[in-house]
Amino acid sequence: MSGYQHILCAVDLSAENVAVFSRAVELANYYHARLSLLHVVEYIPVDLANELILPQQQEIVQQLVVQAEKTLTNLVGQSTGIQVESVVVQGSVKSGIIEHAKNVEADLIVLGRHGRQGLSRLLGSVANAVLHHAPCDVLTVRIVD
Repeated sequence: MSGYQHILCAVDLSAENVAVFSRAVELANYYHARLSLLHVVEYIPVDLANELILPQQQEIVQQLVVQAEKTLTNLVGQSTGIQVESVVVQGSVKSGIIEHAKNVEADLIVLGRHGRQGLSRLLGSVANAVLHHAPCDVLTVRIVD
């Protein structure tokens, strides 16, 4: 194997993801790989019994998408000497990352991992789900809470 060709960096909108993105940029530079930056806006369930909720929830989701696009644009602006493609998708965060990695044929996923213990660890996490179901290698960057 000659190294990674396409790296997918999946981020949430927290400030800690600068470190995650920086690690992905380092790896992309090292391997001369393509770099894609992804954020998944979690689907907000709609109460179909009350039709008045639907337009409000669509507005909220659209605002979340716009905010995510701005955040990703700011992150991409901090990278120098490398071209980064950024995309925001809607849906389940876990399956969204896995499906996007398949669609772009990524051979490495980089994402953050919180060091949680106890009940929150038993309930599972995005990093854990991606680690077990990804179609490629996964690098988790430890985020200190």
